[in-house]
Amino acid sequence: MIPRYTRPEMGRIWSDENRFQTWLAVEVAATETLAEADLVPKEAAKAIRERAGFRLERIQEIETEVRHDVIAFTTAVAEIVGPHARWFHYGLTSNDVVDTAQALLIGQASAIIAEDLERLAEVLKRRAWEFKDTPQIGRTHGIHAEPITFGFKLANWYSETQRNIARFREAAEGLRVGKFSGAVGTFAHLSPELEEKICARLGLKAADISSQVIQRDRHAHYLATLAVIASTLDKIATEIRHLQRTEVREAEEFFSEKQKGSSAMPHKRNPVTCEQISNAQAAFENVPLWHERDISHSSVERVILPDSTTLVDYLLQKTTNLIDTMFVYPERMLSNLQSTRGLVFSGQLLLDLVEHGVSREDAYRMVQSHAMRAWKEDLDFRRLVLKDKNITRRVPIKQIEHAFDLKRQLRNINKIFARVFRDQKTAAGKQRGQARRRA
Repeated sequence: MIPRYTRPEMGRIWSDENRFQTWLAVEVAATETLAEADLVPKEAAKAIRERAGFRLERIQEIETEVRHDVIAFTTAVAEIVGPHARWFHYGLTSNDVVDTAQALLIGQASAIIAEDLERLAEVLKRRAWEFKDTPQIGRTHGIHAEPITFGFKLANWYSETQRNIARFREAAEGLRVGKFSGAVGTFAHLSPELEEKICARLGLKAADISSQVIQRDRHAHYLATLAVIASTLDKIATEIRHLQRTEVREAEEFFSEKQKGSSAMPHKRNPVTCEQISNAQAAFENVPLWHERDISHSSVERVILPDSTTLVDYLLQKTTNLIDTMFVYPERMLSNLQSTRGLVFSGQLLLDLVEHGVSREDAYRMVQSHAMRAWKEDLDFRRLVLKDKNITRRVPIKQIEHAFDLKRQLRNINKIFARVFRDQKTAAGKQRGQARRRA
């Protein structure tokens, strides 16, 4: 991942130093567990725990000769440990270490992303309530439709983020597994019971079954979930970019006093954050490995796992800040809503005519004829309707006026908010209860 898109904490997780340190933690956990089972001398396990270490430069130096990163790693560690190193990596194959350590690395990255998602949800929730009653025109196909509120739009993003939180929790949990089942997964040298103990020592679950590697449907699910999260962030950024257009100008990303939008045009306030805002297909292609394992997934995952987690972490932080600091212009929203001079209430008028005995086809024709004329000639739609005796003799004028009542259109916003945010509280309560029962 390009450094400018890498936040320091996530960058540290995917550093070579942390990767090999995590390999070492897996190796030590395995050795100590085997020592407890009297398969490795206890003095050897003690020496490995106390002395085991590595120099990154030495690993890289050995790897240029042997062309195998795990052998380079174990050789470099053995040089430091000394004679007891013959028990280091005992009974293991390379991917017992690599896949199990990768689960730990993904767990570290997932913890950051989970916090990012929660922060985004909190900001969306706060700003949704801030603008709960701020009228805005709803748009379908880019055209004015019916009124909404800006808070309603933010609450919708909040609800989607809650679904992303649930999806991500499930996907991350699916990768919280390790394996020590050997070269083809049949436990030729260790046992399933030892695997479970080593994994428990590392805070992982043992995969029920594996080949030489943990099966890659888990990784595909995880990366696909990151892609869904990124799509949500893309949607949010795209919407704010539209709302910042000069002709719309209903919302705008933060622009500081010293910021400049263009070298040539001093008036420009460009949505640069939104414009900055998948590796899913590559993960899907890693699922069908040849037989019990081939190497096709290895080099790909060295890129897509660090890159995808790093990019999602970056985008979540940028989007959270975007929403948190965004300028909102309620007056402009109301002005745009009113700019079509009542056209956006045509749907309610249609229903009122139907309620008063007019067939839907006739009602639609009556309302559309005035709507199209108001659209083309820039006339006041409500006035045209009130002058039409075919309408006024069917629907009382007071009810026609009520059809153009903005509060009537938005009367259920409070109920929508209650449902969205009440459901999330209920879900959170259930999760806390389940956690207490597991504990």
